[in-house]
Amino acid sequence: MNPHSQMHAFAQAADAVAATTKKTEKIGIVSSYLKTLPVEDAAHAAVFLTGRAFPRWDERVLGVGGATLSRLVTALAGQDSAELSGVYRKHGDLGDVAEEMLHGRNTVTDTSLEEVAAAFAAIAALRVQAEKSAVLHRLFEKSSAGGVKYVIKIITGDLRIGSKESLVEEAVAQAFGRPLAAVRRANMLLGDIGETLRRSVADELAGVHFRLFHPIDFMLATPSETAAEIFDGRSGEMFVEEKYDGIRAQAHKSGNRVRIFSRTLDEVSEFPELVAPLAALPGEFIADGEILAWHGAQPLPFTQLQRRLGRKKIDLWLSQEIPVRFVVFDLLYADGELLLDVPLRERLRRMFAGQESPLLGVAAVQVCDTAELLQQAFTGSLAAGHEGIVAKDPGSLYTPGRRGQSWFKLKEPYATLDVVVTAVEYGHGKRHHVLSDYTFAVRDGERLLNVGKAYSGLTDAEILEFTEYFLNHTVLDEGYRRVVEPKVVLEVAFNNIQRSGRHESGFALRFPRIVRVRRDKTERQIDTLERVRELYGKQMTLPRALAEIP
Repeated sequence: MNPHSQMHAFAQAADAVAATTKKTEKIGIVSSYLKTLPVEDAAHAAVFLTGRAFPRWDERVLGVGGATLSRLVTALAGQDSAELSGVYRKHGDLGDVAEEMLHGRNTVTDTSLEEVAAAFAAIAALRVQAEKSAVLHRLFEKSSAGGVKYVIKIITGDLRIGSKESLVEEAVAQAFGRPLAAVRRANMLLGDIGETLRRSVADELAGVHFRLFHPIDFMLATPSETAAEIFDGRSGEMFVEEKYDGIRAQAHKSGNRVRIFSRTLDEVSEFPELVAPLAALPGEFIADGEILAWHGAQPLPFTQLQRRLGRKKIDLWLSQEIPVRFVVFDLLYADGELLLDVPLRERLRRMFAGQESPLLGVAAVQVCDTAELLQQAFTGSLAAGHEGIVAKDPGSLYTPGRRGQSWFKLKEPYATLDVVVTAVEYGHGKRHHVLSDYTFAVRDGERLLNVGKAYSGLTDAEILEFTEYFLNHTVLDEGYRRVVEPKVVLEVAFNNIQRSGRHESGFALRFPRIVRVRRDKTERQIDTLERVRELYGKQMTLPRALAEIP
């Protein structure tokens, strides 16, 4: 392949992936494409196909916003912002907008994958927006419309083609004839799908070793509706822990060095008081746990913890007002030994028993062998102020980034609200042709005020039914998004309510999910903004012990 036409070929492959909903076909397309490239170019392509500019372990950021990209596209197209806005309403994606506006541009050559990677590296190293923009301008000038489209999609981190990192792993395994389990394990340890591809080509997957301070994907629990469902077809004991409503976190420690990573694998820096107690623990380790707002023996609402998030400067007064605790519930690595393939019961034996402190705790474990005992544990956890419980198979291995039939979570929603759908959007992946993302509102007198957006809870058949309905009941067609007649009433559950400037209501539901369609209710019978305020006020009530502090 001519290296100067590589982004054109990348765009063709990505478009082909987007055109099918069948996973096996997507894997086949990516696999065949990767085999056409030299190894280094294939490594770049593998990273780009995950929607990232850099490998997962790499902390560099591009720092290029939509406004900069929009100005570059309008300048190259010789159009104005009004034209771009019109096309954006049609697509709802700046990459697709660029392709349409730049369609038919004459480019003698296209860019190579190496040129795109070098441009990303240069942009990440720059601090001035004008300099970043200049690098992109040079890249876009020699790029095809399809090339610009996918460079923008990578920059914004959303390919919208249904290509996730797990799919690229399968494509690498298929392309180079390697066991999928070996490819996945290597990528988990390396945090770099490009390097995993290189090791696959060289048949060196077995030699991949773990690197401390590079976060591992978190193991996930499968949601369950009832305690009986968890024990359906299962016998034997389950280890049961309280399910915390905080921030899932992974602590890496070696010597006096400590780094904490969030579920998104980003470094967490808002809780510096946790560093000293973690550093004081013996040996090297990776601990999986949860950061909680905490006072005495009780957790505080997540809305309290949220006040400490996203702050560049640490507020000492706020850290005293909202103290935190890191509660550990798993051990993934200890003193040179990776423990992912060690059964849970053994991992727990090696945890930090007897070394708890006000800032550091170890999750208590109950042993339950019946649904009745599990239900009792669930009720007790709710009474203690937690979300619910997590039930784990004592023999379970730690499977990063995956749900299975080893860990289950059972939790009770904070509340439910009856709401009305006000706008709908096309989904992603296999749902990119149906209206599956619903913005919903509550009533404030004669006004409808949005309080959230839900993506889950309806069956595929219901989504198809409502797609047809909303297409025929559109008030304003914005292309990817439609404002619709407020007639469809839903019951939505949620974890809690937070203040938000995103909605005119001033509130947003956290983790909303659709419970059911309320065909028995009209939009006049939905819940009110006053009810939202009431629920928000209840969740903000602090534990008595904290309220009594002078």
